[in-house]
Amino acid sequence: MKKTENTNVQLIIIGSGPAGYTAAIYSARANIDTILITGPKPGGQLIQTNEIENWPGDYNNLSGIKLMDRMLNHVKKFSINIKDDIIKSVNFKKYPFELYGEENTYLSKSIIIATGSSTKLLNIPAENIYMGKGISTCAICDGFFYKNQNVAVVGGGNSALEETIYLSNIAQKIHLIHRRDQFRADKILINRLYNQIKNNNNIIIHFNSYIIDILGNNKTVNKIQIYSKTERKEYLIDLSGLFIAVGHVPNSKIFSKYIDIENNYVKIGYNNLMKTQTSIPGIFAAGDISDNIYRQAITASASGCMAAIDVEKYLSINKHN
Repeated sequence: MKKTENTNVQLIIIGSGPAGYTAAIYSARANIDTILITGPKPGGQLIQTNEIENWPGDYNNLSGIKLMDRMLNHVKKFSINIKDDIIKSVNFKKYPFELYGEENTYLSKSIIIATGSSTKLLNIPAENIYMGKGISTCAICDGFFYKNQNVAVVGGGNSALEETIYLSNIAQKIHLIHRRDQFRADKILINRLYNQIKNNNNIIIHFNSYIIDILGNNKTVNKIQIYSKTERKEYLIDLSGLFIAVGHVPNSKIFSKYIDIENNYVKIGYNNLMKTQTSIPGIFAAGDISDNIYRQAITASASGCMAAIDVEKYLSINKHN
């Protein structure tokens, strides 16, 4: 039976990416009684990044896993109650606000939503059959299993190019499939990709192409069917693994009954004194869940700081409630 945790807690932070961890650090320094609920993927999307080159102060190689471990250790320095739980539903009509997790029910006077985003999929039926059986959304997590095998990466942004570069040192051959005629990634990554092609000669780029179907033997993937818009032809590619990197979708679904959401992003800015406030006073949002423009680790971290400061203001104004 689920139990109710800390009915008088002042703040609950949902999510443990850069926004959630930073919010926790700032709330602890403000002496706010806080629970941080990690969610399904502690560390967030950043743990899938092999190399971070634009985190100020870290000019040597820095992986996403290492950065998030450091943030977690920073949080643990303070008296933050960290719960390994997944929030499945909420009730923001009640006060204190109610959160219903897989393990416990939580009540809080304020909430910071820092649930980030999840990998967008291709909406091909076979994805459901072969996810984890040849289909992956994380080359760092699963790339080792495809050593000296043929794989494909689909996408044209930073994540897709990072995955391809990483896999080029593991797999025998990588097919990079992108539906446009040019990449959307940072120029430094595009240059690095082409240098990797020169050095390793194991990356094949399929511009103006998209995946029609994913084929296998019900146990694992063994082919993909792609369509070339340039040649107006379909092709079969033999492979052992497919890595999907076509973008992300904000994890906002469970909040949509209560707060304003637009294109899956939580809307903020409803209070000039507390810029991270959502359409409900006491509910705040930070990171990729509310940012459809910048979507960087450092801006997520900064917005976590802002949200925690806004919570401090909110609790001070409403301290008798």
